[in-house]
Amino acid sequence: MRIQSEKDLTQIAQDYQQKLYRPKKIRVNVGMASCGIAAGAQDAFNTARQALEGDDTVEICQTGCIGFCQEEPLVEMVADGRPRVMYRKITPDRILDAIEDFRSGKFEKKKWIFGQMPDPRSVVDEGVENPLAGVAPQEKMAAFDANPFYAKQVKIALRNCGYIDPDSIEEYIARGGYRAFFKALHDYNPADIINEVKASGLRGRGGGGFPTGIKWATCAKHDGERSIICNADEGDPGAYMDRSILEGDPHSVLEGMLIAGVAIGSSHGYLYVRNEYPLAVKRLVTAIKQAEAYGLVGDNIGGTDFSFHFKISRGAGAFVCGESTALMASLEGKVGRPRAKYVHTVEKGFREGPSNLNNVETYANIAPILLKGGKWYAAMGTEHSKGTKVFSLCGKINNTGLVEVPMGVSLREIVSDVGGGVPKNKAFKAVQTGGPSGGCIPERFLDLPVDYQRLAEVGSIMGSGGMIVMDQDTCMVDVARYFLDFLKEESCGQCNPCREGIKQMLAILTRICAGDGREGDIELLEELGSMVQKFSLCGLGTAAPNPVLTTILYFRKEYEEHISEKKCRAGVCKNLFHYEIDAEKCTGCQVCFRKCPQDAVSGEKKKPHLIDQEACIKCGICYDNCKFDAIAIR
Repeated sequence: MRIQSEKDLTQIAQDYQQKLYRPKKIRVNVGMASCGIAAGAQDAFNTARQALEGDDTVEICQTGCIGFCQEEPLVEMVADGRPRVMYRKITPDRILDAIEDFRSGKFEKKKWIFGQMPDPRSVVDEGVENPLAGVAPQEKMAAFDANPFYAKQVKIALRNCGYIDPDSIEEYIARGGYRAFFKALHDYNPADIINEVKASGLRGRGGGGFPTGIKWATCAKHDGERSIICNADEGDPGAYMDRSILEGDPHSVLEGMLIAGVAIGSSHGYLYVRNEYPLAVKRLVTAIKQAEAYGLVGDNIGGTDFSFHFKISRGAGAFVCGESTALMASLEGKVGRPRAKYVHTVEKGFREGPSNLNNVETYANIAPILLKGGKWYAAMGTEHSKGTKVFSLCGKINNTGLVEVPMGVSLREIVSDVGGGVPKNKAFKAVQTGGPSGGCIPERFLDLPVDYQRLAEVGSIMGSGGMIVMDQDTCMVDVARYFLDFLKEESCGQCNPCREGIKQMLAILTRICAGDGREGDIELLEELGSMVQKFSLCGLGTAAPNPVLTTILYFRKEYEEHISEKKCRAGVCKNLFHYEIDAEKCTGCQVCFRKCPQDAVSGEKKKPHLIDQEACIKCGICYDNCKFDAIAIR
């Protein structure tokens, strides 16, 4: 079947909405993104399918990332006329019991139950009746969205992740998919589309934060063969926002690119995806084939003269290829090296033609903006940063996972409320935003609203959305060393300031962490950092010193202690600390005695223990396992 009109879309949507919202069978949605699969979701999925083969009362389905990574595998149970229930940590040995628990309605597996789900409709599901209307909530069962991790989230880019089978275009259509594209084809002219995107205030979610509508308008006015490019080369340590969207809702990205094609006047789109994301690539390939089969991709789409074709290009894992000109060079089959942007890529980019480059999350926002209007999107967020932003929340945090919150939410709300604070009652030290090129923000700025301007004011960047939380056991000098080590390896080496500057800064930091720091090292790092910022060719180089400069700015005392006192207060730099047992706090429980791999701990039961400093290798096992805070870093 070729979809020729919005009426055709509506028919498919109606056919599949029942399956999604009011299934005749018990629908078991297993979160099958990479995080869920790593936690055992694939094995649980296979176990259920094999065991229940021939059971016409249950259907085992896959979905994308549900968000709360540490509770994976997450499994949602759906049945018409009943509350939707989310189960957590449903491993292969638990899934059949969980299904039976839901089927019986007795809910005896209370520890496995995360909560009952709210209204499952997406932000673009207008006209669809709430499937939970009139359904009485399950007594004594917590509401899923009452959990602090979800309470402040607003899902636009992630609207379908965890709700649909990413390999089913029909389920995407059932939740309003491709309606915006058909409106772009039939109801809007290109200028109208661009104006809606401008009105939304949407800024590029790949890191630079350039206004999307202005970029589209600039690209559209230049002559030549225009290209639509999606940057899915997500390389920041701790970042997995784009991967999760591609794995959970690939059609949202394709639709956004198709709309951009109509607006800009392009007939081809390129998806530059990390080769390290095989599942994302697999689901993209499936999505493109499905869209082609329905006539949503190809020639003369929807009975018009608009044609559009996709090509997937796999990146080779070079961080620098996240930079626009390096990415386009790689797409052309050249070495992925940046060029000076005296001429912007919207004028001359891929194959010397006007090229529009946005990242995965940016394109995923386009369809809702066109359906609900730019003003609707602009009503969320701050004056200069509109809408929502997806973050991967990780590090020293109780609630790790993928979150989407309105711009302007404070760092404290994300870390303390959504993230649940720092584990084991340890003190918060810093949060790093923006990946290896971002800055480390201390506690005194936790009430800072998250938007592009305010993060820049404290020396950090939004980046693509990585957010790494650090606690008292984090050495900020070592953090700076770690990120510079990463950037040194990822630098293309084309320009001297980046190539040599990063190398020299790393050498200094390595010396400091080894206990060989010298007076004047801090000032030299600041001087080198300023030089690299000012004179590097591309964004990787200009932003590379951020982790160093912000840690010096906010944690200078730690640098001074490393250099002058030969001390690492966090107990990370092994040459600069040792462990001691506080005799007053030690209960003689012997946990440290039993856990020590070097037999460096001695002492009788119920009496204070001692650590043999000669035998101790400073592995930290005793420190991590002591329940009485009796082991101190000296």
